[in-house]
Amino acid sequence: GGDTACEEASYLAKLCKKVYMIVRRDELRASQVMQNRVKSTPNIEILWNSETEEVLGDQGVTGVRLKNIQTEESYTIDVTGFFVAIGHQPNTEIFKEYIDMDNAGYIQTIKGSAKTNVEGVFACGDAQDNIYRQAITAAGSGCMAALDAERYLTEKGIH
Repeated sequence: GGDTACEEASYLAKLCKKVYMIVRRDELRASQVMQNRVKSTPNIEILWNSETEEVLGDQGVTGVRLKNIQTEESYTIDVTGFFVAIGHQPNTEIFKEYIDMDNAGYIQTIKGSAKTNVEGVFACGDAQDNIYRQAITAAGSGCMAALDAERYLTEKGIH
């Protein structure tokens, strides 16, 4: 029910006749803008308090068995595709005592660079990018970090 799930459901709604959004809670955690977008899209149906038990089908997806968390009741919906959009949290816990991070654990960098609050430490990719989270942007920020590190080493007379 976060931003990632809402973004993916909105995208799929443009391609599919019907989109079921399986949400484990009774509310969405996404930003209000994303919640409004999903709730106002007529071909998105939110299945509240539900979790996936099994994806069904032998030669392809034919359905999904779900369980209502509150009632413990299992039920099946007929679908021809199943997409997982669970978001992610960066694996940066080890650095939290040393490097500034946001509440979600993304390493904070100085705007326009890969520099962190610790001199000589640079961050890039999924550890630092809480907006785009794409391979191509991770590669680009990796290049930025390498260039920033090279400049830093040159300034220190190490490179």
